[in-house]
Amino acid sequence: MSTQPVTTGTTPETSAKSSCTKTMQINTLILPAAPQVNNRKSFGEIDKPAPALFPDEAIAWIDDLIKRGKKVFSVNICDPGDALAAPDTLFSLLGLLEEKHPDCPVKLTTIGLNAASLAKDLADKKVTQVNLCIEAVEKDILKKIYTWIRPGKKTLPLPQAIPLLLQEQKEAITALKQAGINVNIYTTIYPGINDHHINTLAETLVSWGASSITLLPFVPVSEEEKLEACETALLEEAKKAAATHLKITTDVDIHLPPPSGGDFQNATNLIPQPSKERPNVAVASMSGMDVDLHLGQAAEFLIYGPREDGLACLLEKRAAPEGGSGDSRWQALAQTLSDCFALLASHAGQNPQNILSDLGIKILLTEENIEGTVDVLYGGGKKKKCKK
Repeated sequence: MSTQPVTTGTTPETSAKSSCTKTMQINTLILPAAPQVNNRKSFGEIDKPAPALFPDEAIAWIDDLIKRGKKVFSVNICDPGDALAAPDTLFSLLGLLEEKHPDCPVKLTTIGLNAASLAKDLADKKVTQVNLCIEAVEKDILKKIYTWIRPGKKTLPLPQAIPLLLQEQKEAITALKQAGINVNIYTTIYPGINDHHINTLAETLVSWGASSITLLPFVPVSEEEKLEACETALLEEAKKAAATHLKITTDVDIHLPPPSGGDFQNATNLIPQPSKERPNVAVASMSGMDVDLHLGQAAEFLIYGPREDGLACLLEKRAAPEGGSGDSRWQALAQTLSDCFALLASHAGQNPQNILSDLGIKILLTEENIEGTVDVLYGGGKKKKCKK
């Protein structure tokens, strides 16, 4: 999923400011730390977006910006997936933000699936605002905007998914506001698709409890795009229609691309590094291609490490110890993976994260491609791939 706030939420003036290398005030820094996609749109999607930051990397990047003289006043967890699609990863990041930057307000951007059920937990982790992406409230319009929606583990047919999405978005506004979290609506104007629908949308959103909206112009991401860009005049007409019901807000979020190749890895000691004693990485994976298993569900682990030529490759498959109970299970796993400095999993509970970390193995939550993620951990990102 590529959300429009990242690609279109900055003005030319803001972009100019963001490129300045001198001291800069960043009102809201977008953190691309949402690894899991739960929807795809027919327009504006990037085929191969940059991988999501690990929670540790996101913190290291903030620290690095601050060390370079930037002033980060708040962050917005947004992209390349949906902020709420991988709750374990999200709450790992929120925990680190609370610990390392307790005075930095946190926002997140989502289409709203799971928002109502997570509202209280988000408030407990000091999330101050949720940007709720609602493009329309009419099913026929949404069928033109979305190609698929995945509310849980499985993608539902649009005729089933769209009513569920609308219901969860409505419930999200109520639950988030009750939890004390500010809710701002993000709506992208797709010419000829939903531009005529803004008055109805705004009126409905007010009845759901919304009070503010940010309207964003659709911008094509490639020459093959099937839809033209939203012109300024059309955007202004949409704003006038929405303003009769809702407060119009203008985002000033800064979209700075994170350094590539691990340039910020020395900013803190949060990101694990290989050592002589622990040169390898363990991966929980069912497909063998992506990090797609919960730690507790892994019967075996893929072990990656450097070959004689220095390239990190798959070395072996290693069986997980038989499931025990309580802490003993994770202590046994630490012994099994005693040569690993990190463990990649799609999800993991806080207790095993704490135990394994204390025993020298850092759990990193992600749902990215294995080879690319492992390469980043070994300081790559643009290295040639290992030939098996």
